[in-house]
Amino acid sequence: MRIKVDFDLCESNAMCEALAPDVFELDDDDFLQLNTDEVTDENEQRVRQAVAACPRAAISLVEDDA
Repeated sequence: MRIKVDFDLCESNAMCEALAPDVFELDDDDFLQLNTDEVTDENEQRVRQAVAACPRAAISLVEDDA
């Protein structure tokens, strides 16, 4: 599974960064950066929380192509 961000919707509210700082980060210009787009066993719960908490629904999860 991979993380997908619609940067046109993203308002850089940093809710995702607060929940999963190892995955999401705001840069010096307050633009969201993904440190990784991979969903792992270690980060899956936090990433799912970040997806659910995004006020603009800009973050989603997509299945890897088989």
